[in-house]
Amino acid sequence: MDNPLTLLRNRLRTLPPKARLALIALVALGAVLLLVRHLALAKTETFQGYVEAEYVHVASPVAGALSELRVRRGQQVAAGAPLFVLEQDFERAALAVATHSLKQAADRLADAQKGQRAPELAAVSARLGQVSTSMRLAETEFKRRQKLFELRTISTEELDQARTDYELKVQQVREMSANLSTARLGSRSDAVNAAQAEVEASKARVEQAAWTLSQKSQAAPAAALVFDTLFSQGEWVPAGKPVAVLLPPENIKVRFFVPEQSVGRLQVGQEARVRFDGAASGAAGDVAVRISFVSPTAEYTPPILFSSSSRAKLVFLVEARPAPEAALVLHPGQPVDVLIDASTGK
Repeated sequence: MDNPLTLLRNRLRTLPPKARLALIALVALGAVLLLVRHLALAKTETFQGYVEAEYVHVASPVAGALSELRVRRGQQVAAGAPLFVLEQDFERAALAVATHSLKQAADRLADAQKGQRAPELAAVSARLGQVSTSMRLAETEFKRRQKLFELRTISTEELDQARTDYELKVQQVREMSANLSTARLGSRSDAVNAAQAEVEASKARVEQAAWTLSQKSQAAPAAALVFDTLFSQGEWVPAGKPVAVLLPPENIKVRFFVPEQSVGRLQVGQEARVRFDGAASGAAGDVAVRISFVSPTAEYTPPILFSSSSRAKLVFLVEARPAPEAALVLHPGQPVDVLIDASTGK
């Protein structure tokens, strides 16, 4: 069998000169393109890594039996979507008691700020009118006795008795006037302040009871995948124990390790590409990521990574995050290859 080069040479000899030149140019162009592609690949560094996730464990700070589990494993939920509800009978009753206590405290404060009732005020006012009339009568009698004393018709003793009776009535009028003013004022300032403080304390108890009741039902803090549910309906859930485990797409990241001679070219914000098994071939199937963390501390190569590009004893951990919409194709624990352009640092 003839050598392919010999066949190509014989074929060229049979072609017209122009066709021969065109074929030679086409072959040369293909060789140049292969060389450019080889040089581009040589400038790209590839590191082994894996996908990791930061899970959100949703729990209630209050213990209770799980009465409703409103999501299932593998479900996509929107931000604010209800996840689960714990039994709430005790908390509802506590909120009702706190609400009634607040109403009682508010009524006591209003009563302390008011004066006496209208009939009571009328009685005090009538008593004031009586003593005022007695005072005027005593005043008239005293003036009459003064004139009689000047005419030496009565004794000094009778005049003194009339003066004393008049002054007594004056003091009674002052006393009843003060009583009427006091009856219109309401309680003393200290009592009013104490009633006000009780109202504020009752409001705080209502807010506390309402917060406790609200914690018996939890919603998704962000749009996420329900990665797992840890309790079934009817089970007792201790305080602080997660019921649902969520995985928001923004919490997916890629971790990989780079040797000491390459870490100096990496920086936070730098772009990279992630390639994994099953993705579309070529750059079109890569997932764009951006470096979010470069460890300042060296560590030994993880034993799970056995490749010719990761044989350095000391490596640096690097983390990169994809865009939330691109993170959906990545799965925690999935092995990946991270491609970084070594020539431009992008």
